[in-house]
Amino acid sequence: MQSTYIIHSVDAAPSLDANDPAWRLANVAEIAHFRQESSDHHPKTLARLLHDKTGFYGLFQVDDKYVRAVRSQFQGEVWKDSCVEFFVQPKKECGYFNFEMNCGGALLCSYVTDPTRTPTGLKKALPLPENIGGLVKTRSTLSKVVDPEITKSCEWKLAFHIPFAVMEPYIGKLAPASGEQWHGNFYKCAEDISHPHWGAWAPVDQLNFHLPRCFGTLIFH
Repeated sequence: MQSTYIIHSVDAAPSLDANDPAWRLANVAEIAHFRQESSDHHPKTLARLLHDKTGFYGLFQVDDKYVRAVRSQFQGEVWKDSCVEFFVQPKKECGYFNFEMNCGGALLCSYVTDPTRTPTGLKKALPLPENIGGLVKTRSTLSKVVDPEITKSCEWKLAFHIPFAVMEPYIGKLAPASGEQWHGNFYKCAEDISHPHWGAWAPVDQLNFHLPRCFGTLIFH
């Protein structure tokens, strides 16, 4: 059964305050499919997504443990830290975008047209330059650097705003109408910590998040 998420529209954009009541308007997607390669730590992770005419507004809520973040630069290897991710493919005939954010709010983002794995990464992936990727805003309830690792229970939240203008230089004008379907996935991962894990909303059939064939359906409402 394919995973489906309905993205509600808002007239007034929510703030990046995780406690903004506007987030209650969003449906909840639970990241509950953890790969067998993970440790026994499967943090409960909920994702919410809203949209207006200008772009996406998202919120991740994580009941976590073994939390660590040491990458604080744009386009750093944030997936190695305690990390949440949103991948989105607006048009089937085009590539997809990966927005990866560690628990400190550091961002990695690319436009991927061929996710075939190579010794150096992905076959065809364009890192977004800072003048474009910098339009994405993130806000975490944790500090930018979390080190040493927090080994006790720790809830953290990360909100983000992705303007459609970030994606338009690569795939053209975006103005999603009600009922329009895009594809994508939500992820939770942490590689370089004491209890590594890899979880997805729409399950992936191998230890690899760059699998468009496994994306769920995102429906604008």
